[in-house]
Amino acid sequence: MSKNEFICDCNIIHQNIVNEAIKQMPEQDLFNKLAEFFKIIGDTTRSKILFALDKNEMCVCDIANVLSMSKSSISHQLGTLRRSGIVKCRRQGKEVYYMLDDEHIKQVFEIGIEHIEHKNK
Repeated sequence: MSKNEFICDCNIIHQNIVNEAIKQMPEQDLFNKLAEFFKIIGDTTRSKILFALDKNEMCVCDIANVLSMSKSSISHQLGTLRRSGIVKCRRQGKEVYYMLDDEHIKQVFEIGIEHIEHKNK
């Protein structure tokens, strides 16, 4: 396989396609937020937390036990996820339960896992 196999060797610009892509291109702020979103969920520990929360809402103690980590470490990561709108929490007495923020987060996470599992077959 030649290293140049995937390089376009033409000088033709398909102006109608280029114009349509430019017309549909969102503002830079959207891309900044999208990159930040993927950066936040791209952390291994936070991904493990999201996996645990994808199935059930859990308190910090439960998540710490699942991941064999300290409650302090988990709380720090949950704070990052909460401030980013990826997880939310609810208080029940003295306990605080965490869950994925909404169905979009659940879908993005599950589709990511499905994609990786499919590619590894």
